[in-house]
Amino acid sequence: MKRSGGLSRQIIFSMSAVVLCVIALSVVGSYVFYALLSEISPPTEAEMDEWLPSGMEWLWMALTTCISLGVGAVAAIKLSRRILMPLNSVATSLRRLADGDLEARAVAGDQSLGEASVLVDDFNSMASRLQRMAQEQAFWNAAIAHELRTPLTILRGRLQGLAEGVFTPDTAQFYGLLTQVEGLTRLIEDLRVVGLADSGYLELNLQETDLAMGIEAEVQLFEPSLQAAGFTLQLDLQRRSVRCDVARIRQALLALLENVRRHATPGNVAVQLGTRANLNYLRVEDSGPGIDEAFATHIFEAFQRGDTSRSRAQGGSGLGLAVVRAIAVAHGGAVTCRNTENAGTLFELSWPV
Repeated sequence: MKRSGGLSRQIIFSMSAVVLCVIALSVVGSYVFYALLSEISPPTEAEMDEWLPSGMEWLWMALTTCISLGVGAVAAIKLSRRILMPLNSVATSLRRLADGDLEARAVAGDQSLGEASVLVDDFNSMASRLQRMAQEQAFWNAAIAHELRTPLTILRGRLQGLAEGVFTPDTAQFYGLLTQVEGLTRLIEDLRVVGLADSGYLELNLQETDLAMGIEAEVQLFEPSLQAAGFTLQLDLQRRSVRCDVARIRQALLALLENVRRHATPGNVAVQLGTRANLNYLRVEDSGPGIDEAFATHIFEAFQRGDTSRSRAQGGSGLGLAVVRAIAVAHGGAVTCRNTENAGTLFELSWPV
């Protein structure tokens, strides 16, 4: 408050000084003018008396000077208020932000200058973004803890049961434990990929390769799992040299196929690889049941589920499609989701040729 009061006084003193300088220049300028005029055409004594100001004129000049200073001070006060009100509001809100109040917002006022209003708007945008980031961070922390809790609880219960002799050590028990460990490994890898992508540090090993061959190898490994769930794979792969990170594209394809296995209606699953308009694309299309258009805009965000209870029962973590988007963006491309005419869902990952 002291700083704002000091700035207000500086504005008033500056305006007053400007007014005094203008008056002084006017008076001095008139004397200079008459001095030059007397050099060119020397006046008589009577004319000289007329040139010299009388007492009334001195009083008039003093009065006009005081009035000018008053007008200047009033104008300076109004101007300082228009400048300082939004600045004080921003300063107060900044202190509240520093104290952890992320709901703090500045107020520009109706008579604030345009630049001050822009400053307030920019500050409020920054504060809103900080609040949104804090909320997203809290959501991420809660979601990660929730995803890790289930497999860790299962591991702890089974290991404790084995240690206390409740469970008989056999191959089935160890394979069950291994399944939980593999699930944790996939979850940690997905978190790592999404985190690196969000921070801009997801590195790619780009090279020219026959991507169709890599996709066929990935599909062969995953096909038994799809067939067991009632799906039939159909491949349409264009064989040509493609520049990409094969391992990451295969990881994205695996996430898309896993999403189909968990959420789609058993039926045909088409996998396409091709090129159009200087874009490489990889498509995975299922036979249904489609996706709600309102949810389609958020489906590639981390920990998003169209049907939470169903996804949880089927073991989904909500990270698979976020990994697909991260890989697409790292390639300079994008990933989209839309419903098809046959009531199915089409996922398309595309990146520049």
